[in-house]
Amino acid sequence: MVAAVAGGGGLGAAARYAASLIWPSGPDAFPWTTLGVNAVGCAVIGVFMVIISEVWAAHRLVRPFFGTGVLGGFTTFSTYAADIQRLLDGGHARTALAYLAGTVLVALAAVWFAATVTRRLIAWRRPAREGVR
Repeated sequence: MVAAVAGGGGLGAAARYAASLIWPSGPDAFPWTTLGVNAVGCAVIGVFMVIISEVWAAHRLVRPFFGTGVLGGFTTFSTYAADIQRLLDGGHARTALAYLAGTVLVALAAVWFAATVTRRLIAWRRPAREGVR
């Protein structure tokens, strides 16, 4: 279990680091990359949780590897907190506050939206599959 989480975490952290190299944020810039990574990660969490809890009986290591490991390593609370501190230290208190609140709202909205859309797609597909039998 620990190896699954650690392996997944390494992959997720590497993906997050790659995103920061592809879309770097300047020292005084709004941290769009971290916000985007967290939003995408939360959306994937929403889809993943619906699929493994309502559709597919996954192997016992899938959730720790992908949910806790990959997505936990990809999304980032530590970089989010460091970005807020960096903005505050740079005299951008309003931007830091907007980022602080905005990230939480975007993350929650991403999980909710992705889970809702996934459930609707699953419900829409089920009658078609059952009619084929």
